[in-house]
Amino acid sequence: MDSEALRKYSALHPKPAGLTLQYGTAGFRTRAEQLDHIVFRMGLLAVLRSKAVAATIGIMVTASHNPEEDNGVKLVDPLGEMLHPSWEEYATQLANAEEQELEKVITEICQKAAVNLHKDASVFIGRDTRPSSKKLSQSVIDGIQVLGGQYHDYGLVTTPQLHYMVCCQNTQGQYGKATLEGYYEKLSKAFMELIKQSHCSGESQRHLKIDCANGIGALKLSEMKPYFPREVLIHIYNDGTKEKLNHLCGADFVKVHQKPPGGLDMKPNERCCSFDGDADRIVYYYKDTAGHFHLIDGDKIATLISIFLKELLAKVKQDFKMAVVQTAYANGNSTRYLQETLKVPVHCVKTGVKHLHHKAQEFDVGVYFEANGHGTVLFSKAAETKIRQLVKEEKDDEKREAAKMLGNMIDLINQTVGDAVSDMLVIEAILALKGLTVQQWDALYADLPNRLLKVQVADRRVIDTTDAERRALTPPGLQEKIDALVKKYKLSRAFVRPSGTEDVVRIYAEADTQENADALAHEVSLAVFHLAGGKGAPPQP
Repeated sequence: MDSEALRKYSALHPKPAGLTLQYGTAGFRTRAEQLDHIVFRMGLLAVLRSKAVAATIGIMVTASHNPEEDNGVKLVDPLGEMLHPSWEEYATQLANAEEQELEKVITEICQKAAVNLHKDASVFIGRDTRPSSKKLSQSVIDGIQVLGGQYHDYGLVTTPQLHYMVCCQNTQGQYGKATLEGYYEKLSKAFMELIKQSHCSGESQRHLKIDCANGIGALKLSEMKPYFPREVLIHIYNDGTKEKLNHLCGADFVKVHQKPPGGLDMKPNERCCSFDGDADRIVYYYKDTAGHFHLIDGDKIATLISIFLKELLAKVKQDFKMAVVQTAYANGNSTRYLQETLKVPVHCVKTGVKHLHHKAQEFDVGVYFEANGHGTVLFSKAAETKIRQLVKEEKDDEKREAAKMLGNMIDLINQTVGDAVSDMLVIEAILALKGLTVQQWDALYADLPNRLLKVQVADRRVIDTTDAERRALTPPGLQEKIDALVKKYKLSRAFVRPSGTEDVVRIYAEADTQENADALAHEVSLAVFHLAGGKGAPPQP
């Protein structure tokens, strides 16, 4: 390690006094002006990680659905997955080290993680469209170069595209070509093959309005347009030329406010969808003839995909294990529909994409989506091999056609991470193949009315949960109080969990009517306020 170069470059990216940040599910996120030292140091860490696993590592500069003034950085592991939890710890240590301790911390990480500094290192870099992203990705490069790493800067890409590139590179091209053209070609080819198998070609069906959150999704969708078949008519709104990133638009805005984004003019029964700022989440929605807004969130997306895959799996007659993975935030009626009507096993895990992804890997076909619209489908190696074999060798026409569809689904889905572009194409293909309108999809089940609230507390750590965050262990008496409140309402449930980032406790309640869901959420928030050290005035209804 060149101590002189490390000192010199570290001084160019100084750490503000007293600033400490934690590497979480989304990496580091904060105001852009506080990030320079962090991204420089994540450049260092990416080199160490690359040397440790002898593979290419990704580093993405983005703050996803946060306001434009924020930014963030996260690392991507060799198969396109999120950074290994043990290295999240190292990321936090390195980010918060004082300047004079930087070399010592690097040496400690090398010892703990058995990093050989003489090995080669390779890093892929991507960034979103925020004004601060270009300068920050330059700081990442400084960090990589100080430790002698090689890098390839992809410039402006969606987060899922960077995950895809890293996976392609480390599977020696088995997953695909590690270029944007490779990504567009793989997805569009699989999509066209699927659409070819559809019997209805209702022209009006294929119009889709897309709110791109004034972010990177708009740029990349425009690049991809020439690859689409003529039947697909996508109309891009909030393309970033006029308004600010994520301002009154994007998947997060639509989901949280339960209303359409600005900048998109909706006519009754038109199919519309929104990406988030870095295009790794998607939600659909429409207005009915009476002008009512209908949101189709991650739970309903998971349900549509599950119906389709279950039908195909039944046709190929293989003993594949399929399951859906959700979090406690999934609407109770979606869980009920999947388990009771579709007869698909459902597993509930802690909030956070890494928990969902990890659980989904246990099945031949694992579908996971968060209600916010982030999700994908994972296929086991064994299932994929068997499906590809059936496409080549199966004599029975129906079985072979079903296997062919599954093969195209495998190619169309970005299995590394939730991907708004890929998920959108999956949904569009399924709606076309099944001849479904957006209203028919929405009508699969009715969401139970629900309410999300948050309560400020002095210390969020007083709340400890169990059973995938559905029950509170501490403070004493809180869970008993919630149980008693839930008993007052029909079809109701409620849970509380500490925020991962700030001193607030998040509350979720659902019940048979909106009035009851609101009342239950309020009563639970009062219980949290009194039993878990609420700050300020008690919550008002």
